Amino acid sequence: MFRAEPSFLHAYCERMGSPLFWAEPLNAVTNAAFLVAALMGALLWRRAVRRDAILLVLWLLVFAIGVGSFLFHTIPNRTTVMLDVVPIQIFILVYVGVALRRYLDAPLWLALVGPGLFFGLSAGVVALAGSRALGGGIGYVPALAALFGFAMAAAFRRDPASRQVAGGLTLAGLIFALSLTFRTFDRPVCGLIPIGLHFLWHLLNAVVLGLLLRVLARHSLENDVRSG
Repeated sequence: MFRAEPSFLHAYCERMGSPLFWAEPLNAVTNAAFLVAALMGALLWRRAVRRDAILLVLWLLVFAIGVGSFLFHTIPNRTTVMLDVVPIQIFILVYVGVALRRYLDAPLWLALVGPGLFFGLSAGVVALAGSRALGGGIGYVPALAALFGFAMAAAFRRDPASRQVAGGLTLAGLIFALSLTFRTFDRPVCGLIPIGLHFLWHLLNAVVLGLLLRVLARHSLENDVRSG
């Protein structure tokens, strides 16, 4: 029998302190949505005019997110929590660099330094607000703000490719805001909804990640068409 470490038993409503492997069935199986998003990313990568190494890295990270989250929601311990969190953080940082370089035409040095600055800002927000703020989701607020920030910056560029980017990032930001709301209220509504709301965080985030991959693939295609 798989046993979870006590300090991780009460992370989400659905588990409710149980040490069993399938104590979070919805939180576990909904990670399949990330695998679907990763598959979509793989298809976009294979169908591209040129094989985009960054898109490859990103869809592989989405796959790792699904696997890591599944392991954490079935065997929650200090190892699996890292397998859950680290791929997400890497995806965010890589996408920040991609957005700076490709969507906003930032110089290479800024695209390389920007993710580090974003990481420091995110850590500062968590330190100021406390790691348990918003049900532990406070660390995702900077990513949400970044989505809308990049969308606004792209919209000001006015060319058709940038307008597509702005629309895609705005939609991703709105869905992510809803997703973060469900994550935040997972524990507060536990008495009313015993299964919790965290599984909706998985489903909606898979949509967000799929959208982000699609935005990047379409932008790369537009660039290929213009340069070709």
